[in-house]
Amino acid sequence: MSQQPKPTRAVLFAGGGTGGHIYPALAIIEQLNRIDPNAHCELLVSDRPNDRTILDPLGVPFAPLPAKPFASRPRGLVRFITSWGPSVRQTREAIKRLKTAHNRVTLVAMGGFVAAPAARAAHCEKIPVVLVNLDAVPGKANELIARKAHTIYTACDIQGHTDWQRVPPIVRASTMQPIDQAQARARFDLDPRTPTLLITGGSTGAQSLNRFMQRFTAAHPDALNNWQVIHQTGKQISGTELNELRAAYAQAGITAWVQPYIDDMGAAYAAADLGIGRCGAGTVAECWGAHLPSIFFPYPYHKDQHQLHNTKPLLAIDGAIACTDHVEPETNMREHAQTLIELLTGPDRLAKMRGALEALGQPDGAVRIARALVDRP
Repeated sequence: MSQQPKPTRAVLFAGGGTGGHIYPALAIIEQLNRIDPNAHCELLVSDRPNDRTILDPLGVPFAPLPAKPFASRPRGLVRFITSWGPSVRQTREAIKRLKTAHNRVTLVAMGGFVAAPAARAAHCEKIPVVLVNLDAVPGKANELIARKAHTIYTACDIQGHTDWQRVPPIVRASTMQPIDQAQARARFDLDPRTPTLLITGGSTGAQSLNRFMQRFTAAHPDALNNWQVIHQTGKQISGTELNELRAAYAQAGITAWVQPYIDDMGAAYAAADLGIGRCGAGTVAECWGAHLPSIFFPYPYHKDQHQLHNTKPLLAIDGAIACTDHVEPETNMREHAQTLIELLTGPDRLAKMRGALEALGQPDGAVRIARALVDRP
């Protein structure tokens, strides 16, 4: 009996810990499956529960690595060091398994603490490493991986790295597919004709944004009088805090869908007329792709403020506004409530912002990277 030929291509993606590393990988996988239906794709992610929450419903093969972020404090440093070896070994085992079934295996490092040991394993197994840099300020892991990567793609202009290949933002196809706004709102049990505000702090949530919106709703219910709300709080919110936030909207007479997690972000973006959220590279790319005017609150604890840098293309065209997250709700209210009021009561300004975003064109970075992976010799 003659042996069946091996499927030609396997692509192993490495990145996790937040949706910001996972969703762009999924976007590239979508396009790979479209361009080359025979390509086999798997993901290596972190062992954080959030990663499983994202991936379990999708049917994409994945495995958690024990990798931990680098930390300078003794306990965190010990965790990083002791997790490195097992993460490298587990990745090498995955690569060896894929090699037995496929002619070509490539590791695509999506950045972050999961990608670094995976890239090391790929070098040990002598397979090519493709780095996808998502943020305007590359993290330590990306700088490390870039030293030996065969190809580097970046969704942002990076000073001092002119050899990194620039691609447009990387967005899942579901975010860019046209969805009827009325139908999208119906998925959240909202009125099909009422303007909709979307609040999300990303897949893990943002407590300071939850508290800001709770205070804003109580202080300025009239500003939201003609609006309804989709609010993703993040799964880290307590049951008490979730109920208090829901009660704040109800007491102000505002129809609001408030849940820890949104399964269908494409529908959420399609339903929305204005967004409030963090500005990781993935979120900025999705707002670009959905043409959603946004108020961004960069994560306040990053020393390099790379989330703020991510927003620059949208700020430059007046498609978004960036506000400093002071964490304390009283300070955020004092500094930023008026900005939100002006957008909620200024439909002409929102229309102008949306028009500016539409003029940017489609963020098709996922298509370009997928095609390049298929074309690799």
